[in-house]
Amino acid sequence: MLKLGLLGAGRIGITHVKAVQAVPNATISAVYDPFDAAAEAAIELTGAKRATVEEIMASTEIDGVIIATPTDLHAEQIELAAKAGKAIFCEKPIDLSVERVRQCLDIVEETGVTLMVGFNRRFDTSFVRLKSEINDGTIGNVELVQITSRDPSAPPVDYIKRSGGIFRDMMIHDLDMARFLLDEEITEISATGSVLTDPAIGDAGDFDTATATLRTASGKIAVITNSRRASYGYDQRIEVHGSDGMVQAGNHRATTVTVASKDGYKTDPLLDFFMERYADAYRAELQSFVKALSGEIISIPDGQDGLRALELADAALESARSGMSVVLG
Repeated sequence: MLKLGLLGAGRIGITHVKAVQAVPNATISAVYDPFDAAAEAAIELTGAKRATVEEIMASTEIDGVIIATPTDLHAEQIELAAKAGKAIFCEKPIDLSVERVRQCLDIVEETGVTLMVGFNRRFDTSFVRLKSEINDGTIGNVELVQITSRDPSAPPVDYIKRSGGIFRDMMIHDLDMARFLLDEEITEISATGSVLTDPAIGDAGDFDTATATLRTASGKIAVITNSRRASYGYDQRIEVHGSDGMVQAGNHRATTVTVASKDGYKTDPLLDFFMERYADAYRAELQSFVKALSGEIISIPDGQDGLRALELADAALESARSGMSVVLG
């Protein structure tokens, strides 16, 4: 049984706790959170002991850590875990500073530990199938990727202020997915942003509506659209067009039931938010981490994937502010 330490027992931390509970050969054995209520909620679910970060790192019984603390703590805690020889699963982003991420990854490389970054959408059943169809050559050569990601509502403005903004906090998932599907590095990005849903977001220095157009060296194109507000639910769609056809993954609903009457067709609304929409993906993600921790050769998003996505997010922000395309090295 692999024993994991949980750093951060907030909303995403509890999501990971529930994901680990679905993995038969792993358990949460220690929990760190400075807030009593959060720590106690995780302990009640897991039966784990409460511990400090230092105690978790020093424990010879703990094989790996799940880092779900605020972003400004990620890099430091990754470094502590790496020096302690622990495998690491860390929520994105590693840090909001590209240079700080590079420093952190140098230590990870020196210690040789496993680092997985939480790009959970790579593990969504529909997106995995979509990627499989691409790899199997079903649609020929990929030419155009379209990614739609719209939240049902914006997070609190206090969160917006410390999140790094829509490109680093929200679109970063889609930037990673674009790299994943295109299977080529992005060489040019053009982005734009507006404040259309809440003036307070603009006052905080961020956008609530954004698009980005990405281009690879071979000319493949990806178009991403984001919004902090979708009145009809959590909108998550991908379409990939190729030389021989097209493959798409649509939205999820609670059921597939459709009722038809003289008033038209009615279906269930979209799932409410990411914890419901990507519940299976979170479980598959942690299962992959445990497999990697067990020595199985498996593809996982690593520190370099985290770095590349952040570089793209920074370039998108630069483009949106300047009105100019940004060429990446």
